[in-house]
Order: sequence, then structure tokens, then C-alpha cells
Amino acid sequence: QVQLVESGGGLVQAGGSLTLSCAASGFTLDYYAIGWFLQAPGLEREGVSCISATDGSTWYTDSVKGRFLISRDNANSTVYLQMNSLKPEDTAVYYCARRLLFKVCGGGPADYDYWGRGTQVSVSS
Repeated sequence: QVQLVESGGGLVQAGGSLTLSCAASGFTLDYYAIGWFLQAPGLEREGVSCISATDGSTWYTDSVKGRFLISRDNANSTVYLQMNSLKPEDTAVYYCARRLLFKVCGGGPADYDYWGRGTQVSVSS
């Protein structure tokens, strides 16, 4: 019954902003690190950001540092990814996922056991 549902994607012009939401159900969000990943056409899935369950510490891939902000609202079982100053190269399907076994961020896609369906983010020049 574990589910993760992403929302908030869309089409935006370069320089614009979007906020993605990851709604979790079937488990207590407090106990899990949640990551955001992207997958562009023809490329492997890669990590974008992550927020830990233990202390709320965060991680960002270099390309989004200073532009994206991850946060969590455990009371509402939701993780957010605020994306600012969007660039065409940010275009991808964005997924949220729950890390298996560990409550802190780390590892790669194979270390996350449940995934949402993804939400499309398209940034035009």
C-alpha cells in the first residue's frame, strides 16, 4: 500500500519556477529519506536532491545547487522540490522515491525501494 505520487510538473520558460510535490501514503514519512531523481530521454536516471529523515539534512547535485530547494512536511506526508531559475537542460521526468533501510541520504537509484510515476518538467528556451 506504499505510494508516492508526484505532481506539479509542467511547461515553463527558461528562468521560470515550478514546485514539485511528492505525496506519500502507506508509511510514516518521518522514518525515510526521500530523494528526487530525473530521467531525460535516452539517459539513465540520476539523483537531483534528497532529504534525510534523521535531521532533515539535504543533498543536491551540483547542477541545481542554488536553484532548487528540497523540503519536507512530515505532518502532511509531503516532500517538495522548489525549482527556480529553470534551464532547458532541467527538462526531464522527475521522480520521488523512498530510500530502503537507511534514514539518511546516499546511494543511487537501486537503493530506493518505492517510486512514484514521475511528473514531466519541460523548460523552453
